[in-house]
Amino acid sequence: MTVKWRRESVLDVYNLALAIVLFAAPWFLSLTKTTAELDLWISSAAIGLISIGALAAFTQWEEWANLLLGTWLIVSPWLLGFAHSSAMHFSIAVGVVVAFLAGLELWLVNDPEEEMAERQPQSPVTR
Repeated sequence: MTVKWRRESVLDVYNLALAIVLFAAPWFLSLTKTTAELDLWISSAAIGLISIGALAAFTQWEEWANLLLGTWLIVSPWLLGFAHSSAMHFSIAVGVVVAFLAGLELWLVNDPEEEMAERQPQSPVTR
């Protein structure tokens, strides 16, 4: 199986790196068996798996899922009750970046100007 590298694939690599950092965050933040710890681990596993899937075979639903997971990380401190903690700040920061990267990739993939430029044949340069 050959994997076709797209120019937007680097954004999936960034999301994968963020998932690894997010997974390690409970140790950095000294969290022990809290709701925040479970939220960060589950979210990081989901983001990591989706990013690996997007690198292997891109489909747009993977980016929509990462956009939703990024949004979840932004609102989860209030919904799960760990607001006003170091985990909250970390969750929001990573959530904003994950959502931004997913939105950026969706925009780049669906950019109509780029699609038209790819369809038009390139004229040879004359001297």
